[in-house]
Amino acid sequence: MAISTRSGAASGLRSECLSFRETLAQSIANIAPTATPTINAPLVFASAGKGMWLAYLIATIGLVLVGMSINQFARRSASPGSLYAYIARGLGPTVGVLSGWGLVIAYLLTAMAVLCGFSNYSNVLVSLLGFQIAPIFLFALCAGLCWYFAYKDIQLSTVLMLGLEAVSIGMILILAIVVLAGHGFTIDLSQLSLEGASSEGIRLGLVLAVFSYVGYESATALGDEAKEPLTTIPRAVVLSAVLAGTFFVIISYVEVLGFSGSDIPLDKSDAPLSVLANLAGVGFFGPLISIGALISFFACALASINAGGRILFSMARHGIFHSSMGQPHRLNETPHIAVTMSSLIVFLIPASMSLFGVKVLEIYGYLGTIATYGFLMTYILISVAAPVYLYRERALKIGDIVLAVLSVLFMLVPVVGSVYPTPPSPFNVFPYLFLMFLLVGATWFFLLRLHSPEIIDEMEGELEAIHTRFSDLKKV
Repeated sequence: MAISTRSGAASGLRSECLSFRETLAQSIANIAPTATPTINAPLVFASAGKGMWLAYLIATIGLVLVGMSINQFARRSASPGSLYAYIARGLGPTVGVLSGWGLVIAYLLTAMAVLCGFSNYSNVLVSLLGFQIAPIFLFALCAGLCWYFAYKDIQLSTVLMLGLEAVSIGMILILAIVVLAGHGFTIDLSQLSLEGASSEGIRLGLVLAVFSYVGYESATALGDEAKEPLTTIPRAVVLSAVLAGTFFVIISYVEVLGFSGSDIPLDKSDAPLSVLANLAGVGFFGPLISIGALISFFACALASINAGGRILFSMARHGIFHSSMGQPHRLNETPHIAVTMSSLIVFLIPASMSLFGVKVLEIYGYLGTIATYGFLMTYILISVAAPVYLYRERALKIGDIVLAVLSVLFMLVPVVGSVYPTPPSPFNVFPYLFLMFLLVGATWFFLLRLHSPEIIDEMEGELEAIHTRFSDLKKV
């Protein structure tokens, strides 16, 4: 039975306005599928070599398992709080707030990273005309457009993201078919046999491969805005991981095949799909792919600001941040203040780094790596929270425990791989930098509880009210 939430939604956001396709678009856009073959894949290949396809396959399996843990909550309740609200429900408000803080950091850093991708591919395109554009201007352009769409209308945002990603992915798949046809659709046995790859390299590549998927759970931030949220959101979470993973495995195989015998190694190219198009004899596809990459980075920045803004909005309504960020726009029914603050932060940090001489792709790698820790922490916590929550609901089964254990083990692989063996500088300090950010959030919450101890009771009361409302609706 379809469950309507219109009568009970109290957040002030536009209720039941997003279809399944539009909800799925939020997760797909946050993954930014085009970013993987254009920027992420060369980094994964540098570690995993011809085992890159396997690294992506393992990552897909792991994140589908995590998605199934997320859906233990998503099938039972929905809110703008995303995984923050789920973890608070399962492991308590303190852990929930820490996860929410980590997730806000992760979404906003992801938006900053893809701003750099937007800048890089903008200049790849205009270089064909013989000039370059200052990165700060491009950061401002992308962040400003994202702010406008996120501020104005969530439905407009998701429709835009859906169309942009469809065009971008379609062009890459056409190029993949051309490359495969050029090789006679033969099977590359060297890749299937993992020639030259090592287990250590594949494990290190897996760390970077996971970053290709982060944000796939962001449909959960649309809890008040999705139609039939207990059905559409769980489907969007798992399907986005499956679709993106299938795309990544295929395209990573095609890229390695297409670059075989090339003078430019895959891991040394800053525009690999353009090079691939030239190698395949369809050089005119290069600029089209660059346009597709540009589109995908913009869509990802927009999706990240949409998701991060809604978590800030939800936490502000719980008293964690200033109450103004928890106010919806009277006409647009969007979290306009939270979105505005998110957009400003997303612009200012990469712009400042650029002013200090850090290169655009270096900023992408630095901020993207730190963002990954926020997602990994949240994925592990949601996997632990799921069986605890089900136990309290008297719905826990042996299979749920097995699922949680497997999810945690899969996510621990990239966590451990990011610190051992010790990565080169400055990546070796990023885990501790993320922990420092967490410490700041924990200290803030500790001081807040001392000043306003009623916050915990109010948060638990609201989470319980949301859960009860959906439980009652199921009985109708």
